[in-house]
Amino acid sequence: MDLGKDEAVARVQSVLDGIDADLIGLTGVKLRIREIAALLTVERARTRFGLSASKPSLHMSFTGAPGTGKTTVALRMAEILHALGYLRVPRVHAVTREDLVGQFIGHTAPKTKEALTKAAGGVLFIDEAYYLHRPDNERDYGQEAIEILLQEMESERGSLVVIFAGYEDRMESFFSSNPGLSSRVAHHVSFEDYTKPELTAIAELMLERDDYRFSPEAEKAFTEYLDRRLDRPRFANARSVRNALERARLRQANRLVAQGSVSRDDLVLITEEDIRGSRVFADPEQDHREPVGDTAGAGEP
Repeated sequence: MDLGKDEAVARVQSVLDGIDADLIGLTGVKLRIREIAALLTVERARTRFGLSASKPSLHMSFTGAPGTGKTTVALRMAEILHALGYLRVPRVHAVTREDLVGQFIGHTAPKTKEALTKAAGGVLFIDEAYYLHRPDNERDYGQEAIEILLQEMESERGSLVVIFAGYEDRMESFFSSNPGLSSRVAHHVSFEDYTKPELTAIAELMLERDDYRFSPEAEKAFTEYLDRRLDRPRFANARSVRNALERARLRQANRLVAQGSVSRDDLVLITEEDIRGSRVFADPEQDHREPVGDTAGAGEP
């Protein structure tokens, strides 16, 4: 069997190449995803030759700070699993505690089962999964949701993959308090924070995709922006970069409208003025915070 001529393997390789091309940094994550893909490719080949091949456990844990690419990699992982025949659909259904846990008796089971139904055949991505477990509150129904997930993870392991995501230290406590859950999660992938050069490269890639670019002065100003912003709480990696660029585009738009007439170059160029209009420069002592947690999206100064 020539793996190089296998159509499914070729699709997997295309996804892996896309991860390399589209995602800055994440060297350890990319290596781990390639290892998982290789394992599943070999298991698939063993099955086709009639060799013993136990059904692999595909449930995963993605740990890291907000904005480090966990959701994006989950989407690519779904594509890989679908290509190799482990999932019916290359789809990710993302949820948080609010989507699974009810506030009164009898409310949690239907909510959790509804989420599982929506994820059936694909991936259920549970963001900030540690919030499911609140041992300090005896009236909390999170444990009921966990027990239903455990049942489905075992009985539907051939048609559903669950990915638990969140901060690394909190996820360790979460799994420690739920040994039955931990034993069902075979693959743990750690997402490191981006370095400043990686964040700058991410910003330039985001701008390029939308037909924008920094002026040389704006690029220097954005580097200074990162120096200041990285020292403040709640920095959300690539998500904060995206938010900062959206604010810069708003300032550019206001500047161009006030200018009256524009050229193509004007529409493309992000200037130093557009970057230095941030409150990070105007009020360097202010604590510019973003929303708490992995679902933070807005609020970047």
